[in-house]
Amino acid sequence: MQKNLSLKLLPSEAASESIIKEYISKSTGVPLSKVTGFYITKSSIDARGKTVWVNLTVHTYINEPFQHRPQLSFDFKNVKKSGRKVIIIGSGPAGLFAALKFLEKNIQPIILERGKDVRARRRDLAALNKEGVLNPESNYCFGEGGAGTYSDGKLYTRSSKRGDINRILNLFAHFGAEENILYEAHPHIGTNKLPHIITAMRKTILDCGGLFFFEKKVVGFEIQRDLISKVITSDGNSFEGDAVILATGHSARDIFQMLQSKKIKIEAKPFALGVRIEHPQELIDKIQYHGKSWEYFKREPFLPPASYSLVEQIKDCGVFSFCMCPGGIIAPASTNENELVVNGWSPSKRNNPYANSGMVVTVEQKHLRAFEKSGELAAMNFQKSVEQKAFQNGGGKYVAPAQRMVDFTSNKISTDLPDCSYLPGTHSASLKNVLPDFIYQSLAEAFKEFGKKMKGYYTNEAIVVATESRTSSPVRIPRSEALLHHPQIKNLYPCGEGAGFAGGIVSAAMDGERLAETIASKLAGV
Repeated sequence: MQKNLSLKLLPSEAASESIIKEYISKSTGVPLSKVTGFYITKSSIDARGKTVWVNLTVHTYINEPFQHRPQLSFDFKNVKKSGRKVIIIGSGPAGLFAALKFLEKNIQPIILERGKDVRARRRDLAALNKEGVLNPESNYCFGEGGAGTYSDGKLYTRSSKRGDINRILNLFAHFGAEENILYEAHPHIGTNKLPHIITAMRKTILDCGGLFFFEKKVVGFEIQRDLISKVITSDGNSFEGDAVILATGHSARDIFQMLQSKKIKIEAKPFALGVRIEHPQELIDKIQYHGKSWEYFKREPFLPPASYSLVEQIKDCGVFSFCMCPGGIIAPASTNENELVVNGWSPSKRNNPYANSGMVVTVEQKHLRAFEKSGELAAMNFQKSVEQKAFQNGGGKYVAPAQRMVDFTSNKISTDLPDCSYLPGTHSASLKNVLPDFIYQSLAEAFKEFGKKMKGYYTNEAIVVATESRTSSPVRIPRSEALLHHPQIKNLYPCGEGAGFAGGIVSAAMDGERLAETIASKLAGV
């Protein structure tokens, strides 16, 4: 007999296979010896009450041979001799998963990536962190795997209607991710492991006859009638294909500018901008896991580092946490000289002593009046202006301006700053001089409200670091709702975060697959 059971266990119990079997025996009323095995299908933590519980759904085998979790299979074809090919600009999750889908559809993908492969990219990140030297083409945003590769690998999404989440997670597992991503409520790979998975994806694409080109920055299109005939790169090369997927990510400003200059339709898009906040992880653990004494509290080893999700409406502005990284690190995510951007990431074990999160405010059209002359790039130039102020107030070399949290709300320059995970360093400064007034005021009020929701959150033990500005694309590249191509160019398919149609690794991957399916059907004449 096979049966799905829901169990509510203490964390130590959920970590023990033998104890789980005992609960299965009690729940089903069968002897323990008849429980031949189980695998977990869902796992989540419930910390709402005084006791922290782990909720498990398990698929159990009773009085019959145990079988391991069924794995999805994938039919990647050899496309070397395929008569059809599609150019994919960008090798983030949207581009990579589109390429993998094309292998299944017997279509040759040709990937053009402006940055470097994951190994070479790591050296450029080290130079940025240790020396304050930025490579505009190889950084936390640009390079193989996209912005997510060295920014954590969070795989949870609310975009359940956009595609098959289970398929995306199974593909990650197929290429080397741990099995727990298939059942955890908030799956996470970790920056230390994701590069190996991305490399395995590339190897499959190449082994099957796909083409992969690094340091190929796209600078233009040749357009005949309403079709792209050639994609032009900065080294003077050109590439031809039956269709073009544009999956360049939320920070490819040169692509937005190129499209605007060619009068290819783009649109300003609302996004969010703010700061990154870092607390001691022990403090967040105590708050979320209801520790009675700060002095003696210690998270039990069977619980993961605690996270949080916060949202508040301050007058007409929404303020919310973004990309929360328990046991994480704040990283420099700039893509341009003299502009400062920060982001966060966690290793797979989430074992660093800090918890950081973006805390951002919605930016809408009404906030962009000073940038109206920029037209569709108004939001982008607004974003850019704040990043430049952050760089100036940090003092150079991507040192970040920062304040203690209570000092921030009081507009008081901190006399000293707490230890921080941000490797280029922090500099005490007034962030009121960095952030637009509506963002500063909204954050200052929200911090106090968050302190009421999470007792102990509003504290000068926390550091506020500027600026978190790449939450999503400030530009949308429109596409037909039914056919998914650009309204002016019938073989151009805007895709993923950079086009404004996704918000994270999984949703971008699903969008890439969706476009690949659509293009494959069109090329097959379906």
